[in-house]
Amino acid sequence: MIDEQTDKPRSSFWKELPILLGVAILVAVLVRAFVLQTFFIPSPSMENTLQIDDRVLVNKLVYDFRSPRRGEVIVFKAPLEWSSNPDGEDFIKRVVGVGGDHVVCCDAQERLVINGRSLDEPYVYPGNKPADQEFDITVPKGRLWVMGDHREASGDSLEHWQQSGQDITAATIPEDEVVGRAFTVFWPVGRATWLSVPEQYEGIPRP
Repeated sequence: MIDEQTDKPRSSFWKELPILLGVAILVAVLVRAFVLQTFFIPSPSMENTLQIDDRVLVNKLVYDFRSPRRGEVIVFKAPLEWSSNPDGEDFIKRVVGVGGDHVVCCDAQERLVINGRSLDEPYVYPGNKPADQEFDITVPKGRLWVMGDHREASGDSLEHWQQSGQDITAATIPEDEVVGRAFTVFWPVGRATWLSVPEQYEGIPRP
């Protein structure tokens, strides 16, 4: 009788195991599709904040409830004009200006100026200027001006503003093309860190 009783739970476990695995796979798929996703960094455009082959975790749900904010690192679907891949490509950049912002390069200390307030950018790659030429733009509503932290190695809003003959629409990305916010580097373990908004953005006034 003891053997028969102990066999029942074992038999039940093996019958339920495929169901449990199926549920686990379904949950993982739903999380990846709607909540969290991992991305690897293929280029130097965000150095030294992000290095080539870093892995970041992206919150895909946050912008369903609010718009991207200045200073956040975002993943977005690149416009066709930005990418050499006809099937589309995900880019990762920092939000510098949001809809309505007046962004100017540069003040007397070679800093970007947003809505009249100069912005210190300690994350910019050592030796890089905030921009390689002067510009004066206003970000259209519902769009974002994005730049890489490694300014001299980044195909970003400034590059496409230059290449398009200063077309602000071509230089910015629509908010609805944003995949999510990159909020942490999780691999390699030795580089694990939070991707928080730099405190320098706190003093930027509304447009």
